[in-house]
Amino acid sequence: MDYVFLILASVFLIGGLIGSLLPVIPGPPLSWIGLLFIYFCSFITWDVNWLIITAIIAVVITILDFIIPAQGTKKMGGTKYGIWGTNIGLLVGIFTPIPMGIVVGPFVGAFIGELLQDHKDKSRAIKAAFGAFLGFLMSTFLKLVFCIYIFVYAITLVSKGLFV
Repeated sequence: MDYVFLILASVFLIGGLIGSLLPVIPGPPLSWIGLLFIYFCSFITWDVNWLIITAIIAVVITILDFIIPAQGTKKMGGTKYGIWGTNIGLLVGIFTPIPMGIVVGPFVGAFIGELLQDHKDKSRAIKAAFGAFLGFLMSTFLKLVFCIYIFVYAITLVSKGLFV
């Protein structure tokens, strides 16, 4: 049964790493599920408290992933139109078959949203769009760091358990 848990853990850990870069896939929760599968391996012994702490962190990061790009727009002077444009642009960018659609989408969405609110103030629209882009980069970086940490931690746990 340990082999099944290890295979499932590997799939979820790799899926988490991929998901940390693609907004469609929830990277931190997938990485945590991989960690959970490792917890059930009979040759691994570690504290359940760490599993709970990492679960809380995964949930918080997943929630922040939706908040940070919109807050980036707001911090750079964006309005509700820009924030809505950021979120819509992110969704459209995910499903648009253009390269880097998930990066371009929030930027273009915030820009269009701000122009809908005030079509004369293009400089504010560009500034808000740049805030959306920075927010997207920050949230992606946060997810990636967490998923890499979980991945390395999982490898360390398994290697210690196998070679003890």
